[in-house]
Amino acid sequence: MARVLVLYGSTEGQAATVAERVAEVLETSGHDPAVVHIRHRPESFDLMDYDAVVVGASVHMGKHQKYVRKYVKAHADELNRLPSAFFSVSLAAAEGSEEGWEHAREYVSEFLSETGWNPDETAVVPGALKYSQYGTLKRFVMKQIAKRMGGDTDTAHDYEYTDWNEVEGFTADFAESLT
Repeated sequence: MARVLVLYGSTEGQAATVAERVAEVLETSGHDPAVVHIRHRPESFDLMDYDAVVVGASVHMGKHQKYVRKYVKAHADELNRLPSAFFSVSLAAAEGSEEGWEHAREYVSEFLSETGWNPDETAVVPGALKYSQYGTLKRFVMKQIAKRMGGDTDTAHDYEYTDWNEVEGFTADFAESLT
């Protein structure tokens, strides 16, 4: 049984939801997961207290959260010493086109290049449109982007595109590699 840290950054909450599901799968696989938001780490937090780590972040305006990039870059040496995995939550992947998936994979590649981290596994996770959590301007902008991409534009509803089977498969593969 490995102590696995699931460390994440989230803006509207989809990466947090994915992090929780990752932890559930890890626990079902016989591991001991701890879920921690990067911004809300306890004072006594030490990455090296864990046997493995999964980091997750979401993409906004073509970049993962700055605070996630900063943390990973500052701790790349430690992350590279541990068995590790990275998941990236992206609406680009939710477009359903190969071009959208390619953009989402490029965001992952840029993140890893910028931070110097080389996780053992990576996953692109289609995100969600959470119109109910957006302010007026962001809701308008997101609706225009969704309209241009042929996506969901009824702002009275939120839309989740995450493929939970893929998330569970990615996590199960990583969990198996720890045994």
